[in-house]
Amino acid sequence: MGNTSLIRTALLLALLTAFGLAATGHAPAADPGTAVGDPRAPITVVGSEASSQFLPLGVGKSVVIDLPRDIKDVLVGDPTFANAVIRSTRRAYIIGVKIGQTSVYFFDAEGRQIGAFDVAVTRDLNGVRAALKQALPGLDIHVEGVGDGIVLTGNVSTPIEAQQAFDIASRLVDDNKKIVNGIAVHGRDQVMLKVTVAEVQRQVVKQLGINLSGTAGFGTSVVNFNNSPPFPVYGQPLYSSNITGTWKSISATLQAMERAGVIRTLAEPTLTAISGESANFLAGGEFPIPAGYTCGTTVNVITGSSQIGSCQYSIQFKKFGVSLTFTPVVMAEGRISLRVMTEVSELSTENQLTLVQAEGTSLTIPGIRTRRAETTVELPSGGSLAMAGMIQEQTKQQINGIPGLMQLPILGTLFKSRDYINQQTELVVLVTPYVVRAVAQKELSRPDDGYADASDPASILLGKFNRIYGVAGRADASVTYHGQPGFILD
Repeated sequence: MGNTSLIRTALLLALLTAFGLAATGHAPAADPGTAVGDPRAPITVVGSEASSQFLPLGVGKSVVIDLPRDIKDVLVGDPTFANAVIRSTRRAYIIGVKIGQTSVYFFDAEGRQIGAFDVAVTRDLNGVRAALKQALPGLDIHVEGVGDGIVLTGNVSTPIEAQQAFDIASRLVDDNKKIVNGIAVHGRDQVMLKVTVAEVQRQVVKQLGINLSGTAGFGTSVVNFNNSPPFPVYGQPLYSSNITGTWKSISATLQAMERAGVIRTLAEPTLTAISGESANFLAGGEFPIPAGYTCGTTVNVITGSSQIGSCQYSIQFKKFGVSLTFTPVVMAEGRISLRVMTEVSELSTENQLTLVQAEGTSLTIPGIRTRRAETTVELPSGGSLAMAGMIQEQTKQQINGIPGLMQLPILGTLFKSRDYINQQTELVVLVTPYVVRAVAQKELSRPDDGYADASDPASILLGKFNRIYGVAGRADASVTYHGQPGFILD
C-alpha cells in the first residue's frame, strides 16, 4: 500500500507540473549564443565580388544565362552600365548598355542566392579580333578590353609582327593611346651597326696687297695717305714676314701670303642594340656657351639709389664631334629596317660671336660647322649603303683698291689687293648593319693586349716607349713571320 501511494503521488506531481507549464506559456531556456536579437550573432555575407563570376560583355551585346532554380528576385548594381531581363523562371538575359562595371545577383523564392556575376562592359572587340585573325593568321594574339581601351597580349617571333598587330588595332580604335601593346617577342635579335664617316677638306688661301703710307706735298700743301689691304674674304690678313721698302717719304709694305691645308676626318663608330630599341654614340666633347646674363644690384636704403654689382653668366654646354643614333627593327627574311642619324660637327671661327660685358671684358663664343644626315633605310644583314655622299666646292675672290688708280696697267698693282679662297669638301657616310649573337670573352681582343712598357735604358738610350711583343695564343705556330711582329709604337 505504501509503494502504491508513492507512485500515485509522483504521477500527480508530474501532471501538475506539466499542466502548470502549459498554462503559463513558459518554455525551456534557449542557448544564450543563438538567442534571437542577440547583438553577438554573426553576420553572413551571402554575395560579393569575391564569389561572383566574371562576365566580359561588349556595348550593345547580350548573353543568355540558364539558372538551376526558379528566379524570384534580381539585383542589378548600376542599370546604366548593364541590365538584366527575365525571360522565364529559369532563363535571364544580361545586356551591356555602356562602358563600365556593375554586379548582377539572382535569388529564389526563399531568398537564397542562385547566381552572381561581375559584369565588365567594354567596347566591342569582335571586329578587332576578326581583323587580326584575317591579317595575321596563325599568330597567338589575344585582344582584351579594359574600360574604353584594349590590351593586346600573346607571343610572336619578330617585332614586326607585334608592330603590325598594333597598327591594325590602331586603325579600328579612334585613339591609339588607348591601346596597350603587351605582345611578347621571343628571340629578339640584336643589331650591330658599323658606320664609317670619311671626310676630306682642302683649303687654299691667297692674299696679295701693298700697304702704302706716306706724305706728298707741293709747297705748303701736304697730303697724307695710307692704303691698307682689308682682305675681307678671309676676314684677316695671314701672318707672314712682310717686305718693306721706303722711297723718300713713302713707305711700302708688300703683304703676300699663300696657304694650302688639308683636313682628314675618319670615324668608325660601332654600336649594338636590341631590335626595336635605340642606341646613341658621341666621340667629341662639349664646350660652354652663355645661356643668360644676371647682375646683382645694391640698393641704398637712405637715398633709394641702386647700383649694379657683379655680373655673371649662366652656362650651358653644347655637344660637338661625331655622333650616331640609330633604331633597328629586324624584319622577316633577315632584312633590317634602320632609322639612323649621324652628325659631324667641329668648332669654327667663321661664325663666332663676341659679347662685351658691362665690366669692359669680352667673351668669344665659337661657331659650329655641322654636317648632318638622317634617314630610314631597309638593308639585309651585312649590306652597306652610302647614306650621305656630299661634294662641295666654294670659291671666293675679291679685289679692293683705290678707284681709278687700281685700273692702271702696271702701277695699279700698287693700289689694290687681292683676297682669294678655294674650299673643297668631300664627305661620305657608309652604313652597314649586322644581325649578331653574343660571343665568348676569349674571342674578343683589346688594344692593350700584351702591352708592356719599355725598360728605362731602352727608353732613355733608344727612345722606345714599349716593347715589341706578340699576343700569346693568337698566332699560328705553323706560320713563319719575317721581322719582328707585334705592337710597335713609334
